[in-house]
Amino acid sequence: MPKIGDIQLPDFPLLLAPMEDVSDPPFRALCKEQGADVVYTEFISSEGLIRDAAKSVMKLDIYEKERPVGIQIFGANLDSMLQSVEIVEKSGPDIIDINFGCPVKKVVSKGAGAGILKDIDLMVSLTKAMVEHTKLPITVKTRLGWDSDSIKIVEVAERLQDVGCKAISIHGRTRVQMYKGEADWRPIAEVKNNQRMHIPVFGNGDVDTPEMAMKMRDEYGLDGAMIGRASIGYPWFFKEVKHYFKTGTHAAPPTMEERVQAARRHLQMAIDWKGEQLGVFETRRHYTNYFKGIPNFKEYRMKMVTSDHSVDVFEAFDEVMEKFGDFEFVS
Repeated sequence: MPKIGDIQLPDFPLLLAPMEDVSDPPFRALCKEQGADVVYTEFISSEGLIRDAAKSVMKLDIYEKERPVGIQIFGANLDSMLQSVEIVEKSGPDIIDINFGCPVKKVVSKGAGAGILKDIDLMVSLTKAMVEHTKLPITVKTRLGWDSDSIKIVEVAERLQDVGCKAISIHGRTRVQMYKGEADWRPIAEVKNNQRMHIPVFGNGDVDTPEMAMKMRDEYGLDGAMIGRASIGYPWFFKEVKHYFKTGTHAAPPTMEERVQAARRHLQMAIDWKGEQLGVFETRRHYTNYFKGIPNFKEYRMKMVTSDHSVDVFEAFDEVMEKFGDFEFVS
């Protein structure tokens, strides 16, 4: 069974991916309850941390019930990254993860995230310096390469391992692809099959059904799956994958009551953590998936995603329960 440093994980663990404005404490709590084995924070700017930017610092909030939990940081400046490690350590995470994979232009243009895939030597030297600067296990999340002509992920992963990286999560696309096309897991399997590799190799990208998770495990032989978009508005995905692994059958989908209760808790926890305005705004992206598959639902969804006040959103939840309470979802 895989280990990240001294952290023992179950066979083929499921990891919640770090996602901007998604994997915050409220959502991580829901995913943890539904079977996520490791959760990661939203990615945090090292420059924001050392400037004490409020939004960056707030993302350091972690809770005991989340463990093991990783805090993910990004940046391309060595001094800033090392200073940010010292700040992160004070929050007491189990893991520090380096983001070498974010494809967003505002991150890449600064040479951070996937931008560092153009300078593998810097990627390796940054990782080495951070490993030497902390006793916490350092892990890395990255992509296959900058573009299809520069995929050297087997060599890159080996070099990262050699400087002390304790696990690597690889998204099966290049930066140029962004999130388009299909993820290619074959190069990730090549990393895993490299006889010199002994750290866990986790796959990421297009794991959106239990069958795809099983394929990643059984056909590609990876050590675990990092789940991103499939979990947005659907924290039950983790439990459903584990049910499928155990039984070979699909679990019954959550009932309307379970969905409404989860949406209510999610919104209330978000408000408690980040305030009314942000709490209402940043949970909107989840509602489509919470209530996916219900016919003639547009009126209620629009109320959820356009209301600026939580009282109106909670009212919409009540209306949904009253009108669609007997609706049966199919897996």
